[in-house]
Amino acid sequence: MRLDKYLKVSRLIKRRTLAQEACENGKITVNGKVAKPSANVKEGDLLSLTFGEKVINVKVVSVAEHVLKQDAADMYEVIQ
Repeated sequence: MRLDKYLKVSRLIKRRTLAQEACENGKITVNGKVAKPSANVKEGDLLSLTFGEKVINVKVVSVAEHVLKQDAADMYEVIQ
């Protein structure tokens, strides 16, 4: 699945256009490398999201095209 779509479906970022902008500005990394919005995301990948001075590290647990709002948080695991 595309990185920008995964970020939207998992509700880590509210809209897909915002996810695309974050990727293009180098604020999202996949497995330690700056990623483009079209980068492929699979289970086990480590994502790092930078929001201002806050950095969130997550591990991709599952990839699904459509997820209910209450199940979106089950798609990733926050890593400290």
